[in-house]
Amino acid sequence: MLAFFKQFKLFFIVLLVVSGIIISIFYSILKVEQPLPIYQPNRIDASLVDSTIQHKKKYHTIADFKLINQNGETITQDTYKGKIYVADFFFTTCQTICPIMTDQMHRIQEELKLDPEVLLLSHSVTPEIDSVAQLKQYAVEKGVNDNKWNLVTGDRKQIYDLARKSYLVVKDDNSEDYGMIHTENFALIDKDRQIRGIYNGISPTSIDSLLLDIKRLKKEYQ
Repeated sequence: MLAFFKQFKLFFIVLLVVSGIIISIFYSILKVEQPLPIYQPNRIDASLVDSTIQHKKKYHTIADFKLINQNGETITQDTYKGKIYVADFFFTTCQTICPIMTDQMHRIQEELKLDPEVLLLSHSVTPEIDSVAQLKQYAVEKGVNDNKWNLVTGDRKQIYDLARKSYLVVKDDNSEDYGMIHTENFALIDKDRQIRGIYNGISPTSIDSLLLDIKRLKKEYQ
């Protein structure tokens, strides 16, 4: 028997290598792409999460809201029902990271302008300054597509709660009037109001990842 295996040693080595290649090919063909994670408050930087929900491990979703956009229209969760969307927080008079974030959001708008399944939503963290007229002027200057991208203002407490209890992307400035220190973070929200990704809104590379993740997320609904 040993002599037999020695005689066909080369044959068995080749067979083993070929089998490995075939198995690898079949694995690649059949491999199912893993879904995007669902972000929960307890897994996010605590400085971005309200203390009342930092312990929450599951079932986190975006709360209902009622805000006003750049055209004076009421924007609610129904506006985004059945949609994937990207959300961020900014203010129109910001001269630091906001212009870069807006440019990157505009890039997403242009990349997906023909895709009705994806929308954008930018919340003002200075609603007392960012009136409807102010948002409209900003929208025109930045090339905002009204059918794709809402810039919203409204009640400060509601925006604060959305930022820290829903989207989990804004820091508390420790003032008594719901002050916010917005970050560069963009949040990817699925059709079930869940956070599926958080991205650096001033990094083109991170936005590349966001665009790829939107494609992955869409496959979950096919």
